[in-house]
Amino acid sequence: MRIAIQLPALIILMCALLAFAGCVSDHPVYQESGIGEMEYNKGLAEYEAGNYRAAEAAFEGSAAWYFANGFPDAGIVSRNAMFSAIRTYGEFSLDDAAARDALKEAVPGITEEEIDAWLADEAQILVSDGQTLYFSDTAKNYLYAHQEILQKQKLEFTFAFMSRYALADDVRAGNLKAEDLPYRNPIHYEGTMRLEIAEADLPAGGTLKIWYPHPIETDIQRDVSVTNMTFPEYIVKGPDVNHEIGIIYYEIPVEAIQGDLVITADIRFTSYEGIFIVDPEKVGEYDTSDPEYILYTRSERNIEVNDAIRNKAREIVGSETNPHKQAQMIYEHIITTYPYSHVPHMSLDTKTPKVAESTHMFTTGHGDCGTQSMLFSAFCRSLGIPARATGGYQMLLKDAPSPHFWAEYYLPEYGWVPVDPTVADGGDWFDIPEDDRIAFRRYYGTNIDPTRLVIQKNVDATVIPDYPKGAVIFRLCRQYPAIVSDTSMQDMELIAMGSFRIDLVEKD
Repeated sequence: MRIAIQLPALIILMCALLAFAGCVSDHPVYQESGIGEMEYNKGLAEYEAGNYRAAEAAFEGSAAWYFANGFPDAGIVSRNAMFSAIRTYGEFSLDDAAARDALKEAVPGITEEEIDAWLADEAQILVSDGQTLYFSDTAKNYLYAHQEILQKQKLEFTFAFMSRYALADDVRAGNLKAEDLPYRNPIHYEGTMRLEIAEADLPAGGTLKIWYPHPIETDIQRDVSVTNMTFPEYIVKGPDVNHEIGIIYYEIPVEAIQGDLVITADIRFTSYEGIFIVDPEKVGEYDTSDPEYILYTRSERNIEVNDAIRNKAREIVGSETNPHKQAQMIYEHIITTYPYSHVPHMSLDTKTPKVAESTHMFTTGHGDCGTQSMLFSAFCRSLGIPARATGGYQMLLKDAPSPHFWAEYYLPEYGWVPVDPTVADGGDWFDIPEDDRIAFRRYYGTNIDPTRLVIQKNVDATVIPDYPKGAVIFRLCRQYPAIVSDTSMQDMELIAMGSFRIDLVEKD
């Protein structure tokens, strides 16, 4: 129930790596830069050939030469290309032997024949430098695909805890008070967001540009406050709780940091359970000229609307024309056709040509909370139903916040109706009565529990200010801080993602 990647980040691949054979790169050229340029071009060729580790080494050599010889702009381009190469293969950390060992450890009694079949036909792989590499979560995905085995394993949470809102007595009995709907059961949260990077991991100089996430106001999340930010003198923009994505933008000179870099912000918000009882006959007409309608029915970077998606959506809904009924048919299709699995988001976002998350799931069948929500949204958008993939955190499975995405679709007269296909899938991880499973799935088709922390309304929400051109940045979502350094040879964003946490408590 998370955006599951070994190094929790997604990136946009810089323009130089989009080049095909014979193209002229955008890399700065200097008369004295022979070694740096030679290594850079070697890296481009190796990357195009699928030799990502060799490309990393060549780009690293190029960057080191440029920085050492006084060409920092060229060094940054080469360094970013190195980051891209690493992120392309980084989640594929298992060779054949390691993948087999992981499967044997996770699945007691698995046979060699079952391992062979999984690795040959189902496991997500990357061929790099002539070697087949397997996704780090290959063994976990085997369990998700074999729920009868998963149901016998002890999870970190129970179905009773997970379903405490979905199977509440009044919900199950239908004894809901109209005056309490659609938003009820508020939970008041208070806490601190904390980024702490060790002094040893900081660059020697330059400026750190930081996009620091925070909660925003939405229909299910209200009374948001973000206060007591550290380094207030270096805040360029934010916080803004009314934007489509919550960002505090910093520009911090490294020389101003004494010791470790510690950035904190105190947050407060109230999360509501959303319960929508929709009468299809009362759904109004869309204003197709409304800017929000246009925004949430168009094709985007990770929610792609193409002919294949349109054709499949029409096949799913058949002759049905009511947007609510269509959305519910798409929801059922997602949870019965695309079982939950972890995917290598970082590599997906880095390799060229870029494949939208929604399209990846549509074509491969692999997907987690993000991809499920994005494919749901793509199907809806293709039919003219505004939809979006909303991101942040959930506290449903345990008290500590965990990264999560879900979806929403818009109905006139009702507003944004929540859908969470991933949580709905979670019922299949337990051996439970079938009527419980059905009721649980039904709840998450039009409702949402009050244990959410919303950072962004949509996966492709506009970040202000935008990231620098060519920067290697996690663009899918902003659940963690993004950092750009103009001097560091380390991927500061990946360091930040491993150094960020949110501590929350419920308040009466």
